[in-house]
Amino acid sequence: MSISDLIKKNRSCRRFDQSVKIELDTLRSLVDLARCSASAANLQPLKYILSVDPITNERIFSCLAWAAYLKDWDGPTEGEKPSGYIVIMGDKSITDNFRCDHGIAAQSILLGAREIGLAGCMIAAIHHRNLKSCLNIDPHHEVLLVIALGKPVENVVIEPVASDGNIRYWRDSSGVHHVPKRSIDEIIVSSYN
Repeated sequence: MSISDLIKKNRSCRRFDQSVKIELDTLRSLVDLARCSASAANLQPLKYILSVDPITNERIFSCLAWAAYLKDWDGPTEGEKPSGYIVIMGDKSITDNFRCDHGIAAQSILLGAREIGLAGCMIAAIHHRNLKSCLNIDPHHEVLLVIALGKPVENVVIEPVASDGNIRYWRDSSGVHHVPKRSIDEIIVSSYN
């Protein structure tokens, strides 16, 4: 699969086949991709918590908010919840400024997941205090993102932003998840040749 195809297939997935288990070694290999990715000043301040355990997964799930634009949907139901999670944290004993490291790491993880037939969702809507408590996270680790992972059961399509300019994602009556994207001409402000 080309990098272009991989990026276009890597949409935020919020519904999974919960019966398909993920091995802990799979999560470790995805974090290894993040480990090898760029880091500001090469400080490498990111730390990770991995879970494929159903009880721990449920604890993590309870600390997350899903899909703010979908007002009539509270998140995945039993059977469509993620089979694994990667919690990305910044180690404040290394630095207080994690810059964009967690975004780079998360994208590396999600592209790696997509390449092996998994999908995920990068979640920043986190009840931080609850998550830190239920996972006994050390105070010098700041929770930055949670990545939910699993075998996708969601069909996600990219489409142009409509003439009204609305960029909100939505689901049609068949459950297809539509993601409007601005055109290339709209986002390139200048180009020099």
